[in-house]
Amino acid sequence: MTREAALGPDGRWIGAAVPRKEDRRLLQGRGRFVGDLAPPGTLYAAFARSPVAAGTLGSVDLTAARAVPGVVAAFAAADLALAGLRAVLERPEFRPSTMPILAEDAVRHVAEPVAVVVAEDAYAAEDGAEAVIADIEPGTAVSSLRQALDAAPQVHDGVAGNIFVDLTMFDDPEIDAVVDAAPLVLTETFTSGRLAALPMEGRACLAEWSDRDEQLVVHVSTQVPHQVRTAIATSLGLPESRVRVVAPDVGGGFGLKCVAGREEIAVAAVAHRLRRPVKWVEDRQENLTAAFHAREQEYDIRAAFDADGRILAVDADIRCDVGAYSAFPFTSGVEPLMAATELPGPYKLRHYRARSRAVATNKAPTAPYRGVSRPQITFVMERLMDKAAARLGFDPAEIRRRNLIVKDEFPYTGVTGITYDPGSYRESLDLATERLRAEGWYARRDAARAEGRLVGIGLSCFSERTAYGTPAFMQRRMAMTPGYDVSHIRMDPSGTVFVTTGTASHGQGHETTFAQIVADQLGLHPDDVRIRQGDTDVGGYGWGTFASRSVVVGGGAARRAAVLLAERVRRAAGHLLEADPGDLVLAGGAVAVRGVPAASMPIAEVARIAHFQSYRLNGDHLLEASASYDPPGTFSNATHAVVVELDPGTGRTRILRYIVVEDCGVIINPLVVDGQVRGGVAQGIAAALYEQIRYDEGGQPVTATLMDYLVPTATEIPPIEVLHLETPSSHSETGAKGMGEGGTIGAPAAVVNAVNDAAGTQVLDTIPVRPEQILGVLT
Repeated sequence: MTREAALGPDGRWIGAAVPRKEDRRLLQGRGRFVGDLAPPGTLYAAFARSPVAAGTLGSVDLTAARAVPGVVAAFAAADLALAGLRAVLERPEFRPSTMPILAEDAVRHVAEPVAVVVAEDAYAAEDGAEAVIADIEPGTAVSSLRQALDAAPQVHDGVAGNIFVDLTMFDDPEIDAVVDAAPLVLTETFTSGRLAALPMEGRACLAEWSDRDEQLVVHVSTQVPHQVRTAIATSLGLPESRVRVVAPDVGGGFGLKCVAGREEIAVAAVAHRLRRPVKWVEDRQENLTAAFHAREQEYDIRAAFDADGRILAVDADIRCDVGAYSAFPFTSGVEPLMAATELPGPYKLRHYRARSRAVATNKAPTAPYRGVSRPQITFVMERLMDKAAARLGFDPAEIRRRNLIVKDEFPYTGVTGITYDPGSYRESLDLATERLRAEGWYARRDAARAEGRLVGIGLSCFSERTAYGTPAFMQRRMAMTPGYDVSHIRMDPSGTVFVTTGTASHGQGHETTFAQIVADQLGLHPDDVRIRQGDTDVGGYGWGTFASRSVVVGGGAARRAAVLLAERVRRAAGHLLEADPGDLVLAGGAVAVRGVPAASMPIAEVARIAHFQSYRLNGDHLLEASASYDPPGTFSNATHAVVVELDPGTGRTRILRYIVVEDCGVIINPLVVDGQVRGGVAQGIAAALYEQIRYDEGGQPVTATLMDYLVPTATEIPPIEVLHLETPSSHSETGAKGMGEGGTIGAPAAVVNAVNDAAGTQVLDTIPVRPEQILGVLT
């Protein structure tokens, strides 16, 4: 950022397109990631992993591994004696499981770690891991949802029927009668494929014991430093004060890193035992086979519509394949609970029933991945809208207009009991379709069809519940209930402000947006605001970054702390300017008497006096403050509009046009918002057309490299136009709403709706939709 960076149109930093502070160092290779850290004496860890999906684990022979040149030590579960991770929902319907740090008596998915080897270099560690001999008696793998539910072998003895959680929510005694009497009833099945989050930087950690602090210091590529600290301390039997977790620069997370990984706990345990630094960096094959997955789901839906296209009822049976274990701390319930609670989305619905299940299989466990079930529920609702429109003879946009919540109905309490703050649902749809029409895409589609070309248009409307506070999270009944955030702010003698936050950036630009929020309150330039995050020994307790919470919750706490600091600056300056603090204004790096510009002084001078000549301020010299924030949550919304063309010879989908109309309330920084939307859309397109983790019948992953797991490149991702509406939220200190997941949420539905329109059908109900499926309906 430069001093010449322009203020926003209203004279505030909020709303200004300020270049990101982080980008210069990251683009110049000056970032500090876990992989860059290597203190003297570092050992390198590698894991021996199960080659089978299910089996009984007998002995683990480490003799050959320990004999490999360069290997320093090797450990199996019995050697480390660590407590496993046990995540709990306080619900009678929930069945917990313990995820061992290293497999003990059984293995439950391919690539489950059974031993850890540490050596003087990474190559020797890998050689040592390959020399581990694990005695595994293979069993029968549960490799699909259908097999898990059809009296298959049990993944866990204590999880009957392979069901971690089975909830029937929002049951309506009238729903069956409503459906039976409806003019149109759709009975449909929708499926979505298992995905990997695939951040640019995989999981990584470096642990070392500090004799000076008598503390285990663990640098982790994580979104949730405090929760990782809890997991490490609990597993090792240490007080949390003896564990410090630091997240340095983090190269993406997308939810994969908002849970505690067993590898980072094992590495911490080895460093604690050997009193030497130990480092592990996940390779891409480990990332695809051993890290957390997401989104393998099935939906059986009955949906009723009246003759005017208004949706009357939805009856949903939701099944989520959550893999072998509950992830800590969010549990295996995160996907089914999100899906059941938020399925109705932006639509008015009076009758609703949802049964939602988390199903155990012999696959890698799942974690919250960007959007957490909302790409799937949006896909379900948007496909229903298109199907109903086709059956009833409505334009797809018109049937949505008839069902969307409109402005004069806010605050709107939906059928699930959730209250939506004001949004622009119908307005975003109208602007998106107006843009398509103005550019001639509807006419061009019709002309293309007359020429025999397969061109289609797809829409997707959705709401994105964001910035969950404890009032929202407590409804899930998690034993560890996240929500609030804490910020501490202080001004040093030069007038520079340091702000701590419990959020942890992994690419979102917190150093910039948080500085803009604080700078407005203190009359400073954002360059004079430094953000400190991702360190459990710095600042107050924090829940990290996930669920589009940071700028609302963390930024709200920072703003509140900045307001308190601004009051203290005015009190201090009041003594120096002989003025009432209420008459003082902070702006342009100075404090001045309102209406008397000549009566002013630099804020930096006030700070210098407060620190070095405090006797002049009659006790008003303390320039620091703390605050917390715990909001009820906000609702962003958007409409995605897509134009595609299908190749009738190959089934390939080419995206011709992509428009997003989004409303995230007050925009803190348009550059950051647009970047988040475009990145999310790219992930959503990937889920719609390309990416899928697949397993064979024996539970073996068959997408273990980037040759098999198809990730789109810049060639496949089109230019994405982002248009903005602003409906400020009263549930936010700044009027902003969260928006980090919206691009991912809306894209799959819009793309697949466009594909169906181009193919002249309404039967493609899976994501990803493959070329062979498209060819199947074209021939």
